[in-house]
Amino acid sequence: MQDQDKSLIERIRYIISAYQPEQFTLANIAHDLGITQDELSGHYNDEYSLVEAILQFEHNSLQSLFESTSFENGNAIDGLLKVSKQLSQRFINIIPSFNFSIKNDFPDLHQQYFRLRNEFVFDKISRNIEDGINEGLYRPDLSVELVSRIYISRLIDLYNPDFFPPAQFSFNTLFEVMFDTFIRGIATDDGVKYFEKKVKCLKFPDEG
Repeated sequence: MQDQDKSLIERIRYIISAYQPEQFTLANIAHDLGITQDELSGHYNDEYSLVEAILQFEHNSLQSLFESTSFENGNAIDGLLKVSKQLSQRFINIIPSFNFSIKNDFPDLHQQYFRLRNEFVFDKISRNIEDGINEGLYRPDLSVELVSRIYISRLIDLYNPDFFPPAQFSFNTLFEVMFDTFIRGIATDDGVKYFEKKVKCLKFPDEG
């Protein structure tokens, strides 16, 4: 994705974070960007192609996040803390209602990128769980596949407005609580002690 297209997608992504699903039209987005609909259509023919570009942008961003935040510096808990903090910062503006409208209005695109995202995160988390077991920080009786799927399912649940209405719960608060309970559920006694020491230095970003 070229820098100009990336910049445009980032602006659009910010704008639509305040939209209700029915507001997602090229006309509304062009108006809020301060350009004509014809200018926006020069980049995206319709709402479908725009959604595809947004989802590709999100997937590329997720890949870049894991590539720039190494699991290899420190132990497994260090790596998972770093990545989780970055996840919290990266997805700070996502509004669950829009995320779920993609599932309803563009089911083929949603399924395609949903699968890509889950496979990518599953691979990274599985490796982290294996490392943590080998380091004695995670319990040796864990099923790597099951625990990795639980992590992903909890991430998905955070975006469900039926479970967590965004007006009542901030994403960062939900993410921090989810991460804390996840680590405590898989860590050994030594792992919990290490986590409690490290988490005092970890500050999830506040939402403005």
